Amino acid sequence: MKQKLIYFFQIFTPLLLGGLVGFIMSGSMDFQNLNKPFLAPPAIIFPIAWTILYFMIGFSYFLYRKENEFDQSCLLYYAQLFVNLLWPIFFFVLKWRFFSILWILLLIILVAFLMKSWFSKKRICVYLFIPYLLWLFFATYLNIGIYLLN
Repeated sequence: MKQKLIYFFQIFTPLLLGGLVGFIMSGSMDFQNLNKPFLAPPAIIFPIAWTILYFMIGFSYFLYRKENEFDQSCLLYYAQLFVNLLWPIFFFVLKWRFFSILWILLLIILVAFLMKSWFSKKRICVYLFIPYLLWLFFATYLNIGIYLLN
């Protein structure tokens, strides 16, 4: 039973923390009022995309930890998750648009290093992170576009 609880938390921690951050910043969302770049999707896409991505992030970590001890890759995993969860607070709550660009670039670097460290140990985890990395590049485009247009 204890092992199943650990697996549950490994899989769902990103989703639960992402939901908590979403709740915290819900009153500060100004996405509808911002000038957005050409490819900006409707606001409803973001919670759907992040729900899927957070599940994939947690499932990747679960698969990694199922066969590997806690190591530096795990520290990278938690570092990127921490940086990820702070980005919307910087962008939406504090309105630090330029700082958010730098922060998301840090996140991309952390995710790339994590994927590199997992590549030789558990490739499926890397493959599950590809949509996340692609979404981060798209989010960077949106962040830069919103910064420049507002």
